[in-house]
Amino acid sequence: MKKGKEKGKLFVISGCSGVGKGTLLKVFLDKNPQIELSISATTRKPRPGELDGVNYFFITKEEFKKAADNNEFLEWAEFNGNFYGTKEAYVEKKLSEGKNVILEIETRGAFQIKEKKPEAVLIFIMPPSLEELEHRLRGRNTEDETAIQNRLHEAYRELECSERYDYKIVNDNLEQAVEELKKIIYS
Repeated sequence: MKKGKEKGKLFVISGCSGVGKGTLLKVFLDKNPQIELSISATTRKPRPGELDGVNYFFITKEEFKKAADNNEFLEWAEFNGNFYGTKEAYVEKKLSEGKNVILEIETRGAFQIKEKKPEAVLIFIMPPSLEELEHRLRGRNTEDETAIQNRLHEAYRELECSERYDYKIVNDNLEQAVEELKKIIYS
C-alpha cells in the first residue's frame, strides 16, 4: 500500500513596515525554492512588471466581494480602497501537494488565519529597535512626515500584537535572520 504525500505546513510572516520582511523572504526563498510563497488576490491595478498569477491574482471588486461572501478567503482586508485576500483553495491545493506555504500578511490577517487554521505557525519579524525602524523608514525617502508617523504608530500596534505570535525573529543581521527562519520552518 502506497503512503500518500504528507500535507505541507502553513507559515504566516508579519512585521512592521520597514523591518525588511520582503528582503528576508526573498533571500530565504532563493535558497529554499521548495517552499511556496502564497499569492494573494487583490483588486488594485497591477504595477509595472507585475504579472497576474505571479505577483498577485488581479480581480475586480465585484469578483472579490463575491468570493468574500462565499467565504473563499482564509483572510482578507481593505487597504487604501483596495481589497487583498488569501484564497483558501489556492493554499489548500499547495498544502495537499505536500508543499510548505508562507504567507506574508499583516497582523489582523494573521489572526484570521490562526482562527481558521490553528496549526498555522505565526512568525513575527522584529526591528532591532524602534529607533532603527524609524531610521529605515526615513532612509527610504518615499514618504512624507505624516506617512512616516502613521507607519510608526501602526508599528507600535503591531509590536504589541507580536506577543501572540509563535516565534519572533529580530532582523538585525540578514544572514542570521534567514538562518533563524530556516530553523523554524524545518524544525
